[in-house]
Amino acid sequence: MTRTTPAGTPLGDDFHVYDTTLRDGAQREGISYSVPDKIAVAKLLDSLGVGFIEGGWPGALPKDTEFFARAAAGELRLDHAALVAFGSTRRAGAQAHEDPQVRALVDSQAPVVTLVAKSDRRHVERALRTTVEENCAMVADTVRYLVGEGRRVFVDAEHFFDGYAHDPDASLRVLEAAMTAGADVSVLCDTNGGQLPMQLASTVEEIVARTGFRVGIHCQDDTSCAVANSIAAVQAGATHVQCTANGYGERAGNADLFAVLGNLATKLDMPVLPEGKLTELTTVSHALSEIANLAPDTHQPYVGSSAFAHKAGLHASAIKVDPELYNHLDPDVVGNRMRVLVTEMAGRASLELKGAELGLDLSDSPEAVSGAVRKVKELEARGWSFEGSDASLELLLRREMDAAGEAEAGAVDAPFELESYRVLLDHRPDGTVVSEATVKIHVDGERVIATAEGNGPVNALDAALRKALVPHLPWVDSVELVDYKVRILTDAAGTDAVTRVLVESRDDQDEWTTVGVHGNIVEASWLALCDALAYKALRRTVLSGAD
Repeated sequence: MTRTTPAGTPLGDDFHVYDTTLRDGAQREGISYSVPDKIAVAKLLDSLGVGFIEGGWPGALPKDTEFFARAAAGELRLDHAALVAFGSTRRAGAQAHEDPQVRALVDSQAPVVTLVAKSDRRHVERALRTTVEENCAMVADTVRYLVGEGRRVFVDAEHFFDGYAHDPDASLRVLEAAMTAGADVSVLCDTNGGQLPMQLASTVEEIVARTGFRVGIHCQDDTSCAVANSIAAVQAGATHVQCTANGYGERAGNADLFAVLGNLATKLDMPVLPEGKLTELTTVSHALSEIANLAPDTHQPYVGSSAFAHKAGLHASAIKVDPELYNHLDPDVVGNRMRVLVTEMAGRASLELKGAELGLDLSDSPEAVSGAVRKVKELEARGWSFEGSDASLELLLRREMDAAGEAEAGAVDAPFELESYRVLLDHRPDGTVVSEATVKIHVDGERVIATAEGNGPVNALDAALRKALVPHLPWVDSVELVDYKVRILTDAAGTDAVTRVLVESRDDQDEWTTVGVHGNIVEASWLALCDALAYKALRRTVLSGAD
């Protein structure tokens, strides 16, 4: 293998990072890329520095045909990657130059073509209904024609591992046909995703030794081993690895591009991306999730928001001494960050680390830390959760600091005092249901009463509170409620259930989440809304110096 290069020097053509998000990844249930989506995805992948971007199957899918046409017209300019068109070999008994599917690959103007070829005798005879001899001729003729048209050709040997186990010679004949005709890489595909790392690596090593061909790897994730299988294949001699962003793909998905890149770069010390690009893994992963209209996987290795999150107090104690004791690498390397989760499992170290994350130095505040630990455990026992509500947690920490006489705490109460509120539900003759809320508060020394309607009790309550506050606190208008989550916490039925509410708010500079818990959903929501405004007020007065 020719992969050894000075540290930080891209491997270039010695090793291929090949992305197939726009073709194989698009087969995931729930994903449907528009042509502008496909262009945006390709630009992001290129900005990361991958070597090859498979854009789809021109001639087979109208969107893919349009994508390649628009790319050729100049809408997609790639700085790092080569654009790849995917397609099949000529049909049995046909001529490659006359096959419309093969012609479409040439017409796409993509400089690289990946051909899918059956490499399992059973598929050749039962699915293609032809012979191994004719299948090899189909592969060789198509490769030879495309190379003659100036295209670089990779061949995906579909179902290779299953086929090799069933009839090794038949599978090897397909590889030989492809490479003899001028293909650059024979990609061994675990199409059914049924392989395990040790057996797959053994096969890859055997193929490399028997043939001397340049070998690639393409793994599905049906055994949850796609990433492990891909890394094992590289260690066994594969110099071309095919992945999809975030592991998108049919059934259980494909090998996750970001986990594979993270492993190759940080565990095998292979400079598979251009200098400085590894730190963009997390940002690009999340941006691609947005385009796919899928929530990012919070527990995704390397790039998930929980990938370097620590909950147990024992972990936090060690991390306080040295973060490397419980992190397999510095999160900054892949553009992520370490987080400390504060729950009933938290101890003093967890609170101190979380305080530092929030900008609070608790190292010299033992009384405040002890109070916060007691308060968190007490509230979590009653159903509160501070894992996903940093704003409420910061308010709690500052209140404990204030109780301990810490000047750093600052004002942490809501900028008003509640006298009472009332919420009514009105089912009208036309069938519409409207909520009406009235709030009575004291703000700036004045008693204020306001009433508003909404499409639900919480929406009405929020509207009434804003109506009362805006004349006195105009900045309230900049706070927007963007998400609202409710969870019933006990098995008790009906009104006996305890309700947890998470409210996500934002302004033009920040986003924050607050929590409220109560047996009544409206009161739980009120508590979360009050914390949201208290946090905004804190940001204005303590952190910004605003009046």
